[in-house]
Amino acid sequence: MNAGVDPALMQALEQVLARMPDPAGRREAEALESELASVFGARHAVVVASGTSALHTAVVACGIGPGDEVLMPATTVIMTVEAVAATGATPVFVDSAPGGGGIDLKDLSAKRTHATRAILPVHLAGRTDGIHELAAYAQATGLRLIEDACQAQGSRTRGRQAGTIGHIGCFSLKDGKIISSGEGGYLLTDDPELAARAAAFRTHWHTPAPEAPAGSRLGLGLRLAEPLAAIARHQLAAFDDALARRRHQCRMLHELVDDTPSLVPNHPPDEQEPNGYSALWHLTLDRPRAFSARLAEQGVTNSVGTFGLRTAPEHPACRELGQNPCPNAARAVDRLLAVPFTARMDEEDLHQIAATIRREAAQWTS
Repeated sequence: MNAGVDPALMQALEQVLARMPDPAGRREAEALESELASVFGARHAVVVASGTSALHTAVVACGIGPGDEVLMPATTVIMTVEAVAATGATPVFVDSAPGGGGIDLKDLSAKRTHATRAILPVHLAGRTDGIHELAAYAQATGLRLIEDACQAQGSRTRGRQAGTIGHIGCFSLKDGKIISSGEGGYLLTDDPELAARAAAFRTHWHTPAPEAPAGSRLGLGLRLAEPLAAIARHQLAAFDDALARRRHQCRMLHELVDDTPSLVPNHPPDEQEPNGYSALWHLTLDRPRAFSARLAEQGVTNSVGTFGLRTAPEHPACRELGQNPCPNAARAVDRLLAVPFTARMDEEDLHQIAATIRREAAQWTS
């Protein structure tokens, strides 16, 4: 047994491996679906192979495909774009609101066409900016609202869980998420038809859905492996403690860094309770992207410097989509410092990160 691994988790994995192949089928995955629905207050949960699979499956479940358009924020990760494009639908990028607060509703409305079928907001860093306004807009226009909540497990807004405000919410179980199993994902919805279509699609349409009997449609093999489902169940049982730890880490790093010149803390509005996925600042120093890259070189993982976050219209892989830049989003991303956390970070690590940020900011501005 590996040092530091929970014996209860090892026992659960041993039991799963001992009965594979399991004639009872997906007992761990089905138990995980029941537990996820209960913890997050949704009627249905559908587990899949990854967060990207969850997004892809959700778009298909909403009946979206070739010839359709999906409105999404320009400030997003490439995986969200890939999930929509994989269905044959066209991602349409929407600029950020000039003063922050999520998607610019004026730009969104201008880009809605007869082909628009859904809005896909992305809750980066656990933030849910503008989700209620988008929900109202979707209801008024008859569009589907698909939430990318892959970074927002446990985030709340106006008392509601992120990923349960729209028609369907998508989550990731990849390493680094608050509930993780190495890889995996899941969807939450209160709509039984969407749940049935999602479950059918992720299993080659071997199961029926309304107006689509088993075997009547093409699907994919996007099932979550039983050992990974067992790991996710083990972590879900301790979710409240893990969520509290992330929020503590985020508060602590902000307390250590917020008085640093040229770093303006980006705190959430009162209606939001983010999950602490990342600490966020707006950089006012010169050449902010280069500064974020410098922090990455010094061991401070961050979205721009480490992972190269940029707006979707600026991403090389999106050039073939031929869309115009979104200037408000581009300026905001360039000046974003987002430092994510992991479960293994202790207070010594946070003090080291804070010291590096303060030192590098002082040297940069001088």
